[in-house]
Amino acid sequence: MAVSDRVFAGSIPELYDRYFVPLIFAPYARDLAARVAATDPQDVLEVAAGTGVVTRAMAAALPASVRMVVTDLNQPMLDRAKSRQAESQIEWKQADALALPFADGSFDVVVCQFGAMFFPDKVQGYREARRVLKPAGRYMFNVWDRIADNEFADVVTDALAELFPQDPPRFMARTPHGYHDAEQIRSELRAAGFTDISIDVVAHRSKAPSPLEPAIAYCQGSPLRNEIEARDASRLEEATSRAADAIAQRFGSGAVDGRIQALMVSAVR
Repeated sequence: MAVSDRVFAGSIPELYDRYFVPLIFAPYARDLAARVAATDPQDVLEVAAGTGVVTRAMAAALPASVRMVVTDLNQPMLDRAKSRQAESQIEWKQADALALPFADGSFDVVVCQFGAMFFPDKVQGYREARRVLKPAGRYMFNVWDRIADNEFADVVTDALAELFPQDPPRFMARTPHGYHDAEQIRSELRAAGFTDISIDVVAHRSKAPSPLEPAIAYCQGSPLRNEIEARDASRLEEATSRAADAIAQRFGSGAVDGRIQALMVSAVR
């Protein structure tokens, strides 16, 4: 993983929250929150919370008496999440998922939406989740499936490869969509000590009012922006326009609708 893959700074958190969250993250947040609520927890930890789409969904789905601790490695993302959430039961804390600052056996559920792909050491991240879970506690997380099953990401990646043929930006294929082997995930969870592992494929539709909005989301509201700017910062708008044109060519110039697909993972301590 490139160092820039984990950098969510500058205007990325705001653009991520404005464009990316409704585009691809919101339906999975509702799904994950419903699964958490079904376990009737008292103490919930969220890691890699980003700008808080799951946090908001869980706050709406869980009783106010449930203690929620919400963490992320990137303080700008956490600040954005906190600014949109007023519930008093939430504790906010910057934390590394690979070295959680919590005592053993503190939580009924550990939740992570589309964060495990960014862990530089997956097994260590899973060990930490298991360590802070109570006996029989549950770790729930999701990861994106293959980039070919996520149409906007695939189209944008191909468009940018044409724009930068000598050094194509590969962030989307490498990191968000680079950790989708179910057997590998099972093996690494077992290595961390988890049992009773289930993995479900969950598909949704990604919709936007125009091709430009997903182009902005991918090119300017994610670490893909870091890769574009590393090649030529003056071409960010050109890259966004090229991505929008490619989406329009594939899905039309009006409202667009593409397939998204992820893996939902649940494991018991």
